[in-house]
Amino acid sequence: MTPRIQLPPSLATGPFSTARARELGIERGRLRGADIHHPYPAVNSATDAVTVLERARAFAIRMPPHAFFCSVTAAVIMKVPLPQVLELRGKLHVGVPFPHHPPEVSGVIGHRYRRNGRHTRIWNGLRVSEPELVWCELATELQLRDLVAAGDQLIHWRLPTTTVEKLARAVDTYPGRRGRPLMRRALGLLDDHSESRRETHLRLILVGAGLQGLVSNYGITTRDGTRYRGDFAFPLEKVIIEYQSEYHFAPEQSRRDMSRIAKLEADGWYVMQVNADDLRNPGELAERIRHVLARRRVAS
Repeated sequence: MTPRIQLPPSLATGPFSTARARELGIERGRLRGADIHHPYPAVNSATDAVTVLERARAFAIRMPPHAFFCSVTAAVIMKVPLPQVLELRGKLHVGVPFPHHPPEVSGVIGHRYRRNGRHTRIWNGLRVSEPELVWCELATELQLRDLVAAGDQLIHWRLPTTTVEKLARAVDTYPGRRGRPLMRRALGLLDDHSESRRETHLRLILVGAGLQGLVSNYGITTRDGTRYRGDFAFPLEKVIIEYQSEYHFAPEQSRRDMSRIAKLEADGWYVMQVNADDLRNPGELAERIRHVLARRRVAS
């Protein structure tokens, strides 16, 4: 058996075009080898493009200069939190400005937009819609709670990608009416201190239940001088509501959580821990919290 011709190092670690391979002396027959993947026409790769980011990098090899990744695909590239079913969806969302025609390629959902001025930027080496436009584009894909979670990530205080004001201006100028009422509802619910998608979901449950006295990211100093920040707090009743993700299940973090809760409870705080299972029944969760608040008011 004739051994396969080794690919040049520059082609062995990522996607490459057929034209680039020919420039380096690789014949078409070699590209038909069983070890070469073909995620899109005229695009080859020595490794299989599995994730959205890998597929986007592969398609970018043949993407026209006026095209850009948008909607769900742009959000994944920008690490905006989405429901897992969308993050794993196979097809890429690719947009073009009018009057260009969107690409008609298997595995690609094309969009055509009427936009003026700057509407794209480079993110991790890939051309995507501006953050404000990505958020508007997501309004046709997401429910309210996840559109808010996406916006919370984009405006997060530690490393903001945009601002509420810029998002509002984008909503005002976004073409078409589809999704706009949802965008306007979401704007009023954004919080730049939300730490995760699930934490946003919890906040919306608490707000939607009309629980009075809620404060997000409440700072607390215990008697020994240790400073903590509760995800959500009702200071009058001294109740803290905290969302516990899988991050908190690690042994070291679990021990730290135990010490923190013990110190808070020694100072008279009641700490309620909430997990993903609780979020599946928001009505019951809200009533449980309401009951605890009522008991704490009576006790005081």
